[in-house]
Amino acid sequence: MHATIYVLGCAVPGNEDEPMTKKTFNIIELCGVSDNSYAEATTNAIAKPSETLRNLDWFEVVNQRGVIRNGKVAEFQVVLKVGFRLESGKAAD
Repeated sequence: MHATIYVLGCAVPGNEDEPMTKKTFNIIELCGVSDNSYAEATTNAIAKPSETLRNLDWFEVVNQRGVIRNGKVAEFQVVLKVGFRLESGKAAD
């Protein structure tokens, strides 16, 4: 059985090792940028924090915008809220 958690009205896949009632998330806001697409900007926004943060579980697109230069789309920007699960503080078994 796959657990689902609802955070800020969003369905979030659960970690089956920990009961849903014991999960707490920290939420950060990030802005990813790309010259090519909103999808790539989203990927770029997640790539850097995933190098140093553990338990990144979900994201929510808050805003999309872009930059116009010389009458053409020059940059895609995506603002995300990213949730990462806080660790319980218990020693690992």
